[in-house]
Amino acid sequence: MTERFDCQHCKESLFGKKYLLREESPYCVPCFESIYANTCEECAKPIGCDCKDLSYKDRHWHEACFHCSQCKSSLVDKPFAAKEDQLLCTDCYSNEYSSKCQECKKTIMPGTRKMEYKGSSWHETCFICHRCQQPIGTKSFIPKDNQNFCVPCYEKQHALQCVQCKKYSLPFLMRDSFSLLTGLGGTKYISFEERQWHNDCFNCKKCSLSLVGRGFLTERDDILCPDCGKDI
Repeated sequence: MTERFDCQHCKESLFGKKYLLREESPYCVPCFESIYANTCEECAKPIGCDCKDLSYKDRHWHEACFHCSQCKSSLVDKPFAAKEDQLLCTDCYSNEYSSKCQECKKTIMPGTRKMEYKGSSWHETCFICHRCQQPIGTKSFIPKDNQNFCVPCYEKQHALQCVQCKKYSLPFLMRDSFSLLTGLGGTKYISFEERQWHNDCFNCKKCSLSLVGRGFLTERDDILCPDCGKDI
């Protein structure tokens, strides 16, 4: 007597028929597909045994259904991105979700180096000093009037020069008449009649007494404490 060879599920004979094994048990094709075949995310139909099953994060597609949700181009063997359960080719993802360069207005493609500052983005080669037009890269920079400057160019174009030591200062703001200014790094500056001094340089010309917060007199371009200025 010939030994029976039946489908594990429907018990129909598999002699002369196509079958598949699952954990060493044989199944006819209809039973195997109804029990074990994955459902395609795109067309919602079973992915049969004669079809390639493409999977991503426990989701499955027919090969013909594995395409970009926007332009419909095939994603088989191509890089893609997922956004809100949608699969997108790199071009569609970039156009829809990638940052736009503040300078050239073009899309900053995924994987491209970029610079970011206060919610805006630039290509690395587009993030340049407004004055010298050289890329700033990872160097320090100073924004002014919606423009970015490398520190040397900012010093040349906008920085204030201390009357005493002749070094440049980089204040955040400047007020009229006499005022105390706070510059980069918390350094203090004094401004008087369109001239500036570092806090430590604002001293009496004769006795070197600090005049910060004190009354003072002027003699030509010099500042003097009240005692030294008595004979003016």
